[in-house]
Amino acid sequence: MVEKEAVAERRVLILGTGGTISGRAASSDDNIGYVTGQVGVAELLAGIEAPPGVTLEAEQMAQVDSKDMEFSIWCALARRCAQALADAAVTGIVITHGTDTLEETAFFLQSVLQSAKPVVLTCAMRPASALSPDGPQNVRDAIAVAAASGASGVSVVCAGIVHAALDVQKVHTYRLDAFASGDAGPVGFVEEGQLRMARSWPAEGQELDAALRWPHDLDPPRVEIVFSHAGARATLIDSLLVEHAQGAPGAVRGLVLAATGNGTLHQEIEQAAARAQAAGVRVVRATRCSQGRILAKPGDSIPDAGALSPVKARIALMLDLLSAPAA
Repeated sequence: MVEKEAVAERRVLILGTGGTISGRAASSDDNIGYVTGQVGVAELLAGIEAPPGVTLEAEQMAQVDSKDMEFSIWCALARRCAQALADAAVTGIVITHGTDTLEETAFFLQSVLQSAKPVVLTCAMRPASALSPDGPQNVRDAIAVAAASGASGVSVVCAGIVHAALDVQKVHTYRLDAFASGDAGPVGFVEEGQLRMARSWPAEGQELDAALRWPHDLDPPRVEIVFSHAGARATLIDSLLVEHAQGAPGAVRGLVLAATGNGTLHQEIEQAAARAQAAGVRVVRATRCSQGRILAKPGDSIPDAGALSPVKARIALMLDLLSAPAA
């Protein structure tokens, strides 16, 4: 009698962090007056079947409205992801998250995790108490991506669309398909539990760096975003520079200038940025435009963030500052 060959265990780890997907409202017709953090990740999985040959495992990492997401939670998530991804039995990870800062968390994880396995963030635009909640389908789709053969890197799944962490942006306040990928377009689509690719998976991030080794009970480098706009004034930047000069705890170490068009700045913002650079504050330009990238010109005195949005440029600058601590 020939014994059956043992089938290798395959697990998808689902990490809960809160957000609308965990929210409840007083009535099923209220999609905006909800309270987040009312539904645990294990409850979110109720009624969701795993793909064939896959076991689901749930852990609650946080229960926060994503508008209140913090660097310490990012670090804890990254450490847990790195630990799980090193387990041969784990085929992928799903993270349930609020929509407001989802693109920031995804970009952070893409920046600090290096793995050939997928890390998939998902969300909901309607609370769990809604008459027709979108969370369960999004979770089901995210699990399908996390278990898909060949999937890798950090992505976001919402409304059946798979977005790369580098490109994804929230572009609508209320619609169920609230995310877009700009010029790059989606990575793929989930159709009846099957992944259909539209382009290649994004490149893997960097190996675990200083951001994960840094004690997360300390504050990260302070990087502020300042918008350039018609009639802009330099008052905010100059007040930040006063704190910096005084050596105040938590003083600014970096500035991201949300620039108009192809990285242009109001003259007062540009002059204040020069003062900031002279004072030892790192300054980067990122375009306010939701599509396109900054095309550098010869003689640019302020470096640009390419296609990164201001919020992602802020994370990139924070991580860069972490690898080069202040003297």
